[in-house]
Amino acid sequence: MTKADIVNEVARQTGIEKVAVLKTIEAFMGTVRESLISNQNVYLRGFGSFIVKTRAEKTARNISKNTTLVIPAHAIPAFKPAKSFAAKVKEIPADQVKPAEDID
Repeated sequence: MTKADIVNEVARQTGIEKVAVLKTIEAFMGTVRESLISNQNVYLRGFGSFIVKTRAEKTARNISKNTTLVIPAHAIPAFKPAKSFAAKVKEIPADQVKPAEDID
């Protein structure tokens, strides 16, 4: 589901104009983004948490040049679903799960 799909569905369910829904969704995403950049987690009870995770320093290899390099510790954004939400998703039979699309 894309942002446009979400806007269409929310507009359909609420009867609010798509332009207003789009502004609201973009404001929500901007608020979450800015909170995480400020190292503040966002908790949405019953849905999940947008959190900042820390990755430890690690050693990697560039096999084409046969060299090693150190990847420093760094922070990444992550989503942790609420237990009730995760439990509902686990009920989906494995053969019905669609493969993730890789879009940025």
